[in-house]
Amino acid sequence: QVQLVESGGGLVQAGGSLRLSCSASGRTFNYYHVGWFRQAPGEEHEFVASISQSGRTNYADSVKGRFTISRDNAKNTAYLRMNSLKPEDTAVYYCAADDALGEDSYTARTDYNVWGQGTQVTVSS
Repeated sequence: QVQLVESGGGLVQAGGSLRLSCSASGRTFNYYHVGWFRQAPGEEHEFVASISQSGRTNYADSVKGRFTISRDNAKNTAYLRMNSLKPEDTAVYYCAADDALGEDSYTARTDYNVWGQGTQVTVSS
């Protein structure tokens, strides 16, 4: 099964941008439906965005129009471009994947069976 490693987090001012990367190793990445989740201190995991094997995307309302999910199967990498960041976007961001999901939208943590270790994003006001 695939292993996932996130990178690209950091500290940014409100209104700024970051691009997170999710690098995969192991099984062929293009078999996997990929999702991004985030977890703020004391909160549950929150769905952010997902992308299917064919490139169909889905976003949480809170990030729609500001975040863009994409994937480059040749590089075994998925990305989350985050623009117009707000302090409430502060969280640990996790990449998740599952090869049993189809083209529908999957927003539950339990939909995904492979997870990365997370990368911290902090947005200052």
